[in-house]
Amino acid sequence: MTIWNNLDTLEAYNNLVNSDKKVNLAEAMTGDNGADRVKKYSVPMAAGLTYNYAAKEVDDEILEKLVALANESKLSEKFEALYNGEVVNTGEKRLVLHQLTRGQLGSAVTADGVDKRIFYVEQQEKIADFAKKVHSGEITNAAGEKFTTVVQIGIGGSDLGPRAMYLALENWAKKNGCFKMDAKFISNVDPDDAAAVLASTDVAHSIFILVSKSGTTLETLTNESFVKDALAKAGLDASKHMIAVTSETSPLAKSSDYLEAFFMDDYIGGRFSSTSAVGGAVLSLAFGPDIFARFLQGAAEQDKLCANNDVMNNPAMLDALIGVYERNILGYPSTAVLPYSQALSRFPAHLQQLDMESNGKSVNRFGEPVNYKTGPVIFGEPGTNGQHSFYQLLHQGTDIVPLQFIGFKNNQMGVDVDIQDSTSQQKLCANVAAQIVAFACGKKDENSNKNFKGGRPSSIIVGDQLNPEALGALLAHFENKVMFQGFLWNINSFDQEGVQLGKVLAKKVLAHETDGALKVYSDMFEI
Repeated sequence: MTIWNNLDTLEAYNNLVNSDKKVNLAEAMTGDNGADRVKKYSVPMAAGLTYNYAAKEVDDEILEKLVALANESKLSEKFEALYNGEVVNTGEKRLVLHQLTRGQLGSAVTADGVDKRIFYVEQQEKIADFAKKVHSGEITNAAGEKFTTVVQIGIGGSDLGPRAMYLALENWAKKNGCFKMDAKFISNVDPDDAAAVLASTDVAHSIFILVSKSGTTLETLTNESFVKDALAKAGLDASKHMIAVTSETSPLAKSSDYLEAFFMDDYIGGRFSSTSAVGGAVLSLAFGPDIFARFLQGAAEQDKLCANNDVMNNPAMLDALIGVYERNILGYPSTAVLPYSQALSRFPAHLQQLDMESNGKSVNRFGEPVNYKTGPVIFGEPGTNGQHSFYQLLHQGTDIVPLQFIGFKNNQMGVDVDIQDSTSQQKLCANVAAQIVAFACGKKDENSNKNFKGGRPSSIIVGDQLNPEALGALLAHFENKVMFQGFLWNINSFDQEGVQLGKVLAKKVLAHETDGALKVYSDMFEI
């Protein structure tokens, strides 16, 4: 049975706390020193990606202590326990099986009387068959016409991940001749969201995916009613235009209101569900099941690297350890995710939920308060847009914010233009390279307004092009980074009780069961 200990009880952690060693990043990244570090502090990922941490505030001595921390906290053994079916989600007493949606890392895992890997593959095959029939015209609308648009109705993990993945591959799919259907998303219970999407959608040629594991999610069911109303007003039978992604035990599972139902289960949290039916249905309809399979393959290959017990060749574990060092030893409260790829425009929003919903905890997995900091605040936007907004604070603000860059050598569309002796893609890549060094090294100037102290740490994940395999590997890297950090902090990264209280109070407002401040606030809106 896995042994779980608080971070501050570990000898290796206390060795880090008591060490007064601090890397002078500006010095380390200048001249030949910097060139040597960039070559040395780099580790390969799946799908041709590379994780480079040269501009982080670590050296060989600190890395040695981080390896000792990984070994003492038994990170590899805990990951092995997770993928072999131990109940790691102790808060909800559930297994954690999202890796099984894309491959088998260990022994067979049986739950609910079935082999879960077989169950997930069956759902993927069922989705693939359905998508092919939609694309071929075997499944059509009532008029016998092909569906041209797919609209996903979901919130949180049922929206953020799949939306980010779709946007990441949309232009690549169009360029490579595998774009099948336009995809849109409705998530916010704000009626303006659904109304705006439906106003720009040809509902007669649209298929809607309702995503709710429980079949009772208030926001999602409200938006489903919104969509059904629009279909009815168009004289359409909603049951011929809607499919469900839900659990086998939910009220949606065998309802005649849906063309088909695809299943997920309680062992996959919403924020980890992009490689399950939650992402599989919309991505297979939008790009074809073969592209979704390639995405899964990239994630599976990255998972294999994350199972490596050699820390220095395990990019997600190394990234996690450095992140904990920054949070708990150096005291940095936040992390910025900065993809230099417009296709990843919503990827930071997905990582925001993945990280903050998973590791935004102040008690350990036994319900006891922890005496150290846990998850950081995550935010970000694509470069170079971010450079013209919040980079000012990142460069010269009073807080140091660790940075996570993502960049690719080539764009997705294959369209570019030469201006002033360089292409747009070259300008993009030049900017990310320049920012890493600028943040690390700074620039001295007698004018204090123009003085840059430097010492701002960053890492970069770099690849050739953002394609399905690279996207899958990128997703799995961050999922596993978050997992490893949760293991180190001895918190349960797989429940989300913090989202529940507001929902409970909202139901009281709608039932007019309010008093005190809650009544005054609800009265402001005349509810």
